[in-house]
Amino acid sequence: MPDITWEEPYCGEGANCFRIGTDPQGNAYIALAGQEDHYLTDTREALRTLILDIKAGKADHLL
Repeated sequence: MPDITWEEPYCGEGANCFRIGTDPQGNAYIALAGQEDHYLTDTREALRTLILDIKAGKADHLL
């Protein structure tokens, strides 16, 4: 497993908690809290774009 530094979990309503992490090589990770060994990874720039797009409402149709 890469050397990932995980942020504190972000939890919405209920028990749906996600964690975001980064490594020294500039990669970003998203995982369910408690299941950090099963993660999705991409660049920090890709994570930044995902977060900005979600904040801009581009994923509202999924709600």
